Amino acid sequence: MYNVAQVIDEKCVAKKGCRLCIMYCPEANCLDLNSTKMVAEVTIDRCKGCELCVVVCNAAKHEAIEMQAVSATGQLMSHKLSLIHISEPTRPY
Repeated sequence: MYNVAQVIDEKCVAKKGCRLCIMYCPEANCLDLNSTKMVAEVTIDRCKGCELCVVVCNAAKHEAIEMQAVSATGQLMSHKLSLIHISEPTRPY
């Protein structure tokens, strides 16, 4: 299992001219602009999981990219599970 970047279309501001993730991705043809939807798109087979796109997107306060697990068969798994916070048991006084 490994992680790849996934763009959240509703948060992507490529339609406003942002191309930060596309420009900073070190892997050729991994992140491209979908000119029909006007959002960045990840080619899963090319993504190496470096998270540089996440860093630049978050630095610009867009937060439109998240990392998602991929199974050994190459299928995207469900979104990250949130951690369950387990509080310490209260001690009787």
